[in-house]
Amino acid sequence: MSFNNLDTLYRQVIMDHYKNPRNRGSIEGDPMIVDMNNPTCGDRIQVYLQVEDGLVQDAKFDGEGCSISLSSASMMTQAIKGRPVDEALKMSELFSDLMQGKDIDEDGLDLGDIEALQGVAKFPARIKCATLAWKAMEKGVGEEKQD
Repeated sequence: MSFNNLDTLYRQVIMDHYKNPRNRGSIEGDPMIVDMNNPTCGDRIQVYLQVEDGLVQDAKFDGEGCSISLSSASMMTQAIKGRPVDEALKMSELFSDLMQGKDIDEDGLDLGDIEALQGVAKFPARIKCATLAWKAMEKGVGEEKQD
């Protein structure tokens, strides 16, 4: 597949997650809620996490923002749901490396649609948009691990 076709495919995946977000909404009960914002772009994200026995049982998000931040939040919740916390954190580390333009070794983790965001690395001002939900998840599960 040529670079232009791949770029077009990635844009389509990003726009699909933006227009048809997965896991948008809140979690009933007593979930962990992490609010974060990106004042540069105006993105505001709330990440809802249900973590039990070291496993991300459920993950959802809500908020307002640009197509990059909301599609990234959609992809993130889809990717971490049902995974051990340590894997979710490893995925976040890999995503951060991807946003910095580094070559990544997925270590057997399937990043799925997340790889569609790799082009964001070319636009430094948009990296914070893409990583906002991931940073919220890291903060939430980091607090959970300390308890």
